[in-house]
Amino acid sequence: MIRSNILKFIFFPSLFFCIFGIQEANGSVSILINPKEVAQGEPVLIQIDGVNISDIKKLTFDKTNLNIFNYQNKPSALLGIDLNKKSGNYLIFLDLKNGSSTEETLVIKEREKYEASLAVPEKLGGNSPANQTKVVNTLGKENAILATIKTGLKSFWTNKFIYPISEPIVVTDEYGYSRLTGVYTIAHKGVDLRAKTGTKVVAMNRGVVRIAKTFQVYGKTIVVDHGYGVMTFYMHLSKIKVNVGELVLPGQLVGLSGQTGYAENPHLHITVRINNISVDPIKFLDLFNNEVSL
Repeated sequence: MIRSNILKFIFFPSLFFCIFGIQEANGSVSILINPKEVAQGEPVLIQIDGVNISDIKKLTFDKTNLNIFNYQNKPSALLGIDLNKKSGNYLIFLDLKNGSSTEETLVIKEREKYEASLAVPEKLGGNSPANQTKVVNTLGKENAILATIKTGLKSFWTNKFIYPISEPIVVTDEYGYSRLTGVYTIAHKGVDLRAKTGTKVVAMNRGVVRIAKTFQVYGKTIVVDHGYGVMTFYMHLSKIKVNVGELVLPGQLVGLSGQTGYAENPHLHITVRINNISVDPIKFLDLFNNEVSL
């Protein structure tokens, strides 16, 4: 009997200590969202504070699992909000391997959208209705090719993303507006940066070249895969300086700007995709280049 009482005395305080320790650890775990409010078509950087990546079972947004990698010594994930995603409040869930969980709310706002006319240039056959249909059909085929690009099953990058051309950075066509080509509406899911022909274009981060070819509409195009579904696209180039399968480093020369394909003036078009969702490249770069306290 004495032995039994001693065992109870030893066991229950120990159990109490374990439960308290888990509660204390769970209380210190938090989901950091940057930014906490976004518009349709914008990216989000999610970071987990208080645990290691090995402690995480899964991280989800709208019932979709997110890829988790280490960035700034924190478990992190990049989330792309589709341009047509319904606005409202969405939960981000974190499930830990110890059975506990936590959540945070992401607010998605409606993006102000506008339209502008864009004629088909003479070099692509002119702006006749028949040629407009031909160009739109060609664009669809090119997009189908770009949608099949495979991505690495790990993150190839560890440092922040950078602009692909030197300053000054001047946006000549913004992300998210609709281009009207005859009876067709084409969403502009990238940004155009002012760049005279021959301007050096560099890789925005470490990654593997998946596409380096000439398209009819997109012109000379390079696609760099940064792993886990994150890709950067460089279009309308005058020259391509890399090969498919090549590992490129941040700031490495990949091509020269131009006006090949569906482009009326020299510029650089860049697109950023996160799991095949095209997001605003300027907002994406802001995640890494603004001094934001996470």
